Amino acid sequence: MSLSLMRPATPRVYGLRKTRDGRLRLVTSADDFGLHRTHLVGVAYRLTGSVADAEDAVQEAWLRFSAAEGIRDVRGWLTTVVSRICLDRLRSAAVRRETYVGPWLPEPLLTTSEADDPLASVVRSDGVRMAALVVLDRLTPEQRVAFVLHDAFLLPFTEIADVLGVTPEAARQHASRARKAVAGAEPPPRAALAEQQEVLEKFLQAMSNGDIDAVLSLLHPDAVMIGDGGGKARTAVNTVTGADKVARFFLGLVRKYGFPEMRPVLVNGDLGVVVAARRDVAGRVTTFTVHDGKLLAVYDIANPDKLTHIDL
Repeated sequence: MSLSLMRPATPRVYGLRKTRDGRLRLVTSADDFGLHRTHLVGVAYRLTGSVADAEDAVQEAWLRFSAAEGIRDVRGWLTTVVSRICLDRLRSAAVRRETYVGPWLPEPLLTTSEADDPLASVVRSDGVRMAALVVLDRLTPEQRVAFVLHDAFLLPFTEIADVLGVTPEAARQHASRARKAVAGAEPPPRAALAEQQEVLEKFLQAMSNGDIDAVLSLLHPDAVMIGDGGGKARTAVNTVTGADKVARFFLGLVRKYGFPEMRPVLVNGDLGVVVAARRDVAGRVTTFTVHDGKLLAVYDIANPDKLTHIDL
């Protein structure tokens, strides 16, 4: 499934719009939907942490929009519909996680550095970073929806209440509890890409040389490595905590399997790598959080179910 826009055979015609060269053209429902599509993808992805669920939610919202009539606030209507769909997905995901093997990480969202990348504006927000989404995963579905819609997208609690099927006061309480739950757990501000590149290049070079002292010098004392294999691919089953343990974990992999083939990518707006599959090691996407010139967190997404949209 791609992020391309699904269109019905006969979009509704809304009226006429003047183009830049002064000519008039028909304005259809597809045009109106397209104006808000990137916003909707951003809402859906931040709510679910799943590329597949975000795509499905936006596609379903389009189908409902193409059949609806008399909508005055198109953006608001679509945001509400997408949020309701995502709330259902979050509740289902919460049930699935009860039997999930190992840590759960969001699906990585890969973009290019090109200005015309349709998802570039989505990953620009700090709230879409892998580290930020991991924090959101600690919330209940209702708390996450209320918190994201109000604090990130500035929706009033009257509209959030409509999404959750509760009173505005109850919606406000969900958001307040969410803020308390994430207080103190929010990741540091995103480091500039130039800084990320410098640290990552030094880290990978030290890894390829097997230089544990150099690796340790590039890891923050509180460094963590979180792997998500879902029981279907090899990675750390438990979170690896502390610079020494993280360094030894990675160098152990290099000694056992050799230094992997990889290519740099932007993962949720931060620098990361796509690691090619080889021998009995599955392909994966790994991304990093850089703080104070050192690697603070490493996120290794190896579950193949979360990588179907990526060329490994």
